[in-house]
Amino acid sequence: MTIEELVAKYESDKGMLIPIMQDIQYEYGYLQAERLRELAVILNVPLSRVYQVATFYASFRLAPKGQHEVTLCMGTVCYLKGADRIAERISEEYGIEPGGTTEDRLFTLQAVNCVGACAVAPVVIVDGNYHGNCTPESTLEILRGLSRQEEEEASAHKGATSTRRKKRE
Repeated sequence: MTIEELVAKYESDKGMLIPIMQDIQYEYGYLQAERLRELAVILNVPLSRVYQVATFYASFRLAPKGQHEVTLCMGTVCYLKGADRIAERISEEYGIEPGGTTEDRLFTLQAVNCVGACAVAPVVIVDGNYHGNCTPESTLEILRGLSRQEEEEASAHKGATSTRRKKRE
């Protein structure tokens, strides 16, 4: 769907900016600058207003999301038990800060205020799976395992493609 079509769904109502932006993100995966400029023009609202909304709500993304979502609880108990050290190690290992995505788009790291699992703090959620009593090393092992899995799948895919080519020859 084009931006025009998405806006038309809401009869170009400026008051529907948030739902329109949600639809744009759903359609394109994130809110690209070019699409936000287009939205501002179509709705005749200042671009600063569009960005104000995009940056206020945590559910909006201004960059593509990684294949794996890593959510780190930074609530008081998790923080006191080492969540800051986990964030630091992830940053060192993968070159991302909370809110960022690795260059290869494998991981997106989010820091949240609380996930309600204080009894097993610190908590890291990877693709919806909760991991409790995490340490910097145990967290990196989880992520490295996903990296290895992705590499193996990519290698297997290349091998299958190569085999199919050979069969055709």
